[in-house]
Amino acid sequence: MGLIKEFRDFAMRGNVVDMAVGIIIGAAFGTIVKTTVDKVIMPPIGVLTGGVDFADLKLQIKAGTAATDTAPAVEPVYIYYGELINAIITFLIVAFVLFMIIKAMNKAKEQFEKEAVEAPAPPPATPEDILLLREIRDALKKG
Repeated sequence: MGLIKEFRDFAMRGNVVDMAVGIIIGAAFGTIVKTTVDKVIMPPIGVLTGGVDFADLKLQIKAGTAATDTAPAVEPVYIYYGELINAIITFLIVAFVLFMIIKAMNKAKEQFEKEAVEAPAPPPATPEDILLLREIRDALKKG
């Protein structure tokens, strides 16, 4: 039972739970970013580039041969550099979108902090000894 208790203590430790929440939120946030890039940003870029798909770009480094009676067919060998270009463009767009989202979140956070600072703090509670002294003073005035 010691191993199970030790595992339970580990799994329920605050930082493990915080990490799990962070991973789940990160996955959800990743979906938001992917949708923003794929469905909002990429269509206008596709229109601007005339519908060019870089994934089709490749460099043949070895020619293929057709099958003969004595040898099987050999497929040509390509370097698909267009997919690398697509990956780099997607990375730059995702990085920019994340930058803009984080910038907006930081601005909102600054605004909330500014409003919190501008709000007047409530006056501190009157200490009990002062309250007692006031009662004594008021009693002496009456008596």
